[in-house]
Amino acid sequence: MMASESGMGSDHRVAEAVAELDDDDRPKRVGTEWTACALVITAVIGAGVLSLAWSLAQFGWIGVSALIIFGIVTLYTSNLLAECYRCPITAKRNYTYMQAAKANLGGKMYMACGLAQYSLLIGLTIGYTITAGISMVAIHKSNCFHKKGHGASCEVSHIPYMIGMGVFEIVVSQIPDIGEMWWLSVMATITSFGYASIGAALAFSAVISGHGKRTSLTGVEIGPGITAAQKMWRMFRAIGDMMLCSSYSAILIEIQDTLKSSASEIQVMKKVNMISVSTTTLFYLICACFGYAAFGNNAHGNMLTGFGFYEPFWLIDLANVFIVMHLVGAYQVVAQPVFGAVESEMKRRWPRSKFVNAEYPIRIGKKNFNLISINLWRLTWRSMFVVMVTLLAMALPYFNEVLALLGAISYWPLTVYFPVNMYIVQKKIDRWTGRWVGLQSLNFVCLLVALAAACGSMEGFAEALRSS
Repeated sequence: MMASESGMGSDHRVAEAVAELDDDDRPKRVGTEWTACALVITAVIGAGVLSLAWSLAQFGWIGVSALIIFGIVTLYTSNLLAECYRCPITAKRNYTYMQAAKANLGGKMYMACGLAQYSLLIGLTIGYTITAGISMVAIHKSNCFHKKGHGASCEVSHIPYMIGMGVFEIVVSQIPDIGEMWWLSVMATITSFGYASIGAALAFSAVISGHGKRTSLTGVEIGPGITAAQKMWRMFRAIGDMMLCSSYSAILIEIQDTLKSSASEIQVMKKVNMISVSTTTLFYLICACFGYAAFGNNAHGNMLTGFGFYEPFWLIDLANVFIVMHLVGAYQVVAQPVFGAVESEMKRRWPRSKFVNAEYPIRIGKKNFNLISINLWRLTWRSMFVVMVTLLAMALPYFNEVLALLGAISYWPLTVYFPVNMYIVQKKIDRWTGRWVGLQSLNFVCLLVALAAACGSMEGFAEALRSS
């Protein structure tokens, strides 16, 4: 009888263990459309939103249509990419963007996709470190200007602040994977809306109080201060800024892989795409239009750190604190796929290595905290990654130019080329049919726009180096 009960107990524990696994024998996914939206918005609404007033100034009011077009293209191609999460025949999951590219396009495209994806993600962490340093310096300057007057010399180095950001990221980067940081992404989403709302509200108050500057349909005018060539390069750079603000395809598959297993995973992700892109595009339009109306053709590259506003200083400080808090979360959201790729490969090569695989729970008193554990390889590799990113950020302190270059080099391959071609293969769309021609036309047009943006951003870097 006791043996029978023991056997029943063992069977029950096995059944419970199986119930905690998904159909691929991985721990059960618990993400919802709202946690996925938080992850997307955390990644998409970066400090680049604060450069949109400058971007709109390069185009004038016709630039509003460019923001809307990029939003529509991103939504469409993101839905194509969501279709590639599972194999339509075997229902096998693709856990990463690279796996989806390999399953649909083969080995060479797998390597090209990895190069584009991880270059963007690493570039974003560099951009976030730069922006965090700029925002922390802006807090110092805001308080200095308030005490000593707007004409005071309040210059201070960004480097100590970037180092501080790096030290903090070493600690936060010990979160094992993207599925366990929903709370961080929620915080980052709230703070991103916070600082963007403050920027939009300050710009709106300047407009309604009659202090708005002159705007025009075509933006910055050619004249004594700017040549036709300079205007063209700035317009191309502005396209790069807009592209970066619209792109999150590099982590879409990874976010989709956090959703609860269901028959409608793809439809849930499409709903996430619709909510996220609609929300962010609307927010971009509000920030860009109010910022341009407030500052006109002389809009700053970052309207909260370029000191278009001096007062109320405490509100500007709060906005910059929100920026830093958001960037801490955004850094982790975009870095986790890089961490995961390297760590998965290490575990595959050295499955018996304790250095690579062993987890050591943090013990306080007699209690183990299972949610917090240290892995020696994770601690070493992620710390090295953050240190290298911080060093590169200190060497490239050009906010707008970094944003534009990241947008230019990443938007076309990751947001358009790979999703379009994977979708064509998966749905077996024949060449030269109407649908194939339409998809490849979209692909070609976006390539031309991306090349123009890349040229503009490189010229921007050259201009920044000449003037530094």
